[in-house]
Amino acid sequence: MSGEPFNWQEFLGRWQEEWVPRADEDEDEAEDEGGSGDGVHPVVRPGRPAAKEAAVAAAEERLGRRLPPSYREFLAVSDGWRVDQMAGVYQLGGVADIDWFRDPFGMTAMYEENLDDNPRQEDVLLAGMWQRALRLETDSDMSYALLDPGDTDQNGEWALYVYKGWSGEFPDRYPSFRAYMEAMYRGFHRDRVERPDFVNATTRAQDAHVEEARLLALRGRYEEARLLLEEAASFGRPRSAVLLNQLRHLLAPQGSQEYGNLVADSRYLPEILPVQAMAPARGEWRLGGDDHWLGMMAARGAARETVEAVLNAMRDGTYRYAPPGPWGRAVAEARESARWGATDTAWRVLRDALPSWEAPGPSLIAPIGLLADPVLGPLITPERGRELLATPRAGESGPSPEPVPDLDPPGLAWLAEPAANRGSREGYRCVWVEGTDPAGLPALIGEEGAALGAPVDQRLASWQVSRLHEREGVERWEDRAVVAVGRTAEGWAFAFDGRPRHVNERYLSPAVAASPSGRAVVVWRDPDFPGDHPAAFHLSVAERGEELYAFTVRGTDVQRSGAIPEALDPARLFRPQDSELHRELRVLKALHTELGLSLPRFALTHGRLHTFTTRSWTRAPRDGETYAYITFGRHRP
Repeated sequence: MSGEPFNWQEFLGRWQEEWVPRADEDEDEAEDEGGSGDGVHPVVRPGRPAAKEAAVAAAEERLGRRLPPSYREFLAVSDGWRVDQMAGVYQLGGVADIDWFRDPFGMTAMYEENLDDNPRQEDVLLAGMWQRALRLETDSDMSYALLDPGDTDQNGEWALYVYKGWSGEFPDRYPSFRAYMEAMYRGFHRDRVERPDFVNATTRAQDAHVEEARLLALRGRYEEARLLLEEAASFGRPRSAVLLNQLRHLLAPQGSQEYGNLVADSRYLPEILPVQAMAPARGEWRLGGDDHWLGMMAARGAARETVEAVLNAMRDGTYRYAPPGPWGRAVAEARESARWGATDTAWRVLRDALPSWEAPGPSLIAPIGLLADPVLGPLITPERGRELLATPRAGESGPSPEPVPDLDPPGLAWLAEPAANRGSREGYRCVWVEGTDPAGLPALIGEEGAALGAPVDQRLASWQVSRLHEREGVERWEDRAVVAVGRTAEGWAFAFDGRPRHVNERYLSPAVAASPSGRAVVVWRDPDFPGDHPAAFHLSVAERGEELYAFTVRGTDVQRSGAIPEALDPARLFRPQDSELHRELRVLKALHTELGLSLPRFALTHGRLHTFTTRSWTRAPRDGETYAYITFGRHRP
């Protein structure tokens, strides 16, 4: 706490004037204080007359310590305080009541036993607090308000700990007595926010801040809005938490936030319910499973049938965020780009259309439902979330933010980056087809009956391949792949496998099959397992059903065929004196320069793309050929 002056007379006087019991305390208070006979009960105020300086000095002499500044200033206004059962403490005593705690329950030894060899300073302070602390409360629910003279700041304030003996938790720490009382005052407001008669200057001011924050947020001034909403939320003011959580959610899009009963309002349900379903759809909901969550949403006012339908759509990836008007048309256009891998293009469409977004009511300040869309939601990174919040919308005006940089680098060099969130040891293989719609790839290189599936998380899709051999009709020697499908910035359709097997002598390039109407290119980089065998790199190019050229490089062994262009000559690209990484980077850059090949990094590492299963990338063994098939499992004794 800083050393700025604080008006305890004004603060405590305001608290006294605003004092009303909680709704559930009315009857208890009447019984405790007695009625007047006419049905009107006196309101019990929390404060006491001020302590005289001589009494404070006498207490300090008895304790052998000068009291910390903010507590001393408090006593000069009120010699004790009724804290209203918040945080387990009911009454703070006056100067005649306070005394040293002296650790009657042996907490010091228990906390010291838990200190490791290199404990944090705060843990050391807490372990010693029990012997040093000054006890303030005189009435509580097995709880203690303890001022620690060993935990002080530059202004001489002592930290205040509230220990709830029944909870089994660590004490709550406040940096000073003033900070504790300010927190209790905010809690006093939160506990009474549902009372219709609890209206005063503070509630009116905080409600005005909520409305001001709403307008600031719509004008793109979200940081100013956040400060106002954080304060209003600490007082429990209506709408403050819902508005604040929208800002927090877009600043941390992969997390989750709570939106309370907003699903009960038909204006907000299309935006809010899918967002609330994100956690259970990802399997993160645990308590009571789906039934508990469905019941909870229904209890908040949403029709159970609607809730269940949204959860199912979120879980199977078929949910579509579809708002009305110009914003909704932009969302549909962006989804069409994103589902084929053009995530930067999709984000630019959304960004340009954000000013046209219309709030369905005063409790929504951003298109939060965008986060639930399985294709568009992953596009919202924290940086883009900030850009969204900084963009004026819903008819409000303000300066536009500086656009965040695109996420997809040109070309293919990113495939060799260890930090590509895919692991450079995994290898990759890809088929590019020129002049073909991506939706047509299953017919060219897919297994029999192959069709595009719904867009799925590419970090999980490649693991489907491990189950392919469990299907009827799939031979052990086959090397079918579950590939992600999209379109490059240069217009090539692609089918990408980020977890291939090793290239072997029975390799069968799909380039010829993919090229009936134009060029097709196949690249296969072997998974890299040092010490196992040399890494391999394969390139094959075909056009109109004929292979034009191909090469496979494994260590110093080079197999080649056809008229390979000079820019792609393996003798030029794979120099023995260079490291494997430099050779890989050189060939990837040459493929981009010579053939115009690229791949969308973000879509393949974080996005959602359609997938299908290819035909085998290896041919059947011929007579006399053998092959080995190894599976791994866990042995249980």
